[in-house]
Amino acid sequence: MEARRSESATKREDEGQERKTNVQARMTQPAMVIPEAMQALWALGAATHGHGLPRKTAGLVHLRASQINGCGVCVEMHARGLQQAGESDERLFAVAAWRESPYFTDAERAALALTEAVTRIADQPDPVQNAIWDEAARCYDESALAALVIEIASINVWNRLNVATRQIAGESTRRVAVNYAEERAEAVAR
Repeated sequence: MEARRSESATKREDEGQERKTNVQARMTQPAMVIPEAMQALWALGAATHGHGLPRKTAGLVHLRASQINGCGVCVEMHARGLQQAGESDERLFAVAAWRESPYFTDAERAALALTEAVTRIADQPDPVQNAIWDEAARCYDESALAALVIEIASINVWNRLNVATRQIAGESTRRVAVNYAEERAEAVAR
């Protein structure tokens, strides 16, 4: 039994080490390969602007969903974008533990709870429970709530494209992150 456990643990460690040393995307990000897809995804994200959902809240939603989905590209991009838009380090560091943190408003907490429920939709038979939905509906009017749901769906699409193709956070994404951060900063300033 002990030998099996050791072999299994060693194999997992070897596979983990292989992933660390062989950090390479499987392919170019699919939306970059198909420009019409990129345009559609950017248009989906832009469609939510001006509908009552604060841009910083949308950024927090993007960061939280990306953390859950393990999308390093989006975690880095959205953390940098929020930081450049003036978000505090305390809040950025606390997003993953928002329930235990004093840094978020009731509306942001409702948005983060809805983000977690929608992102983890397959984890429970009733993933978006009435209490979660009702709290979000209490905090946001119908237009802002629609924008919130679209933002959650949109970031989950981006996360899945990046995770499936093993897109790598770092230098290759910095240009996209800078463009994203500039766009978000402009949107927050409006």
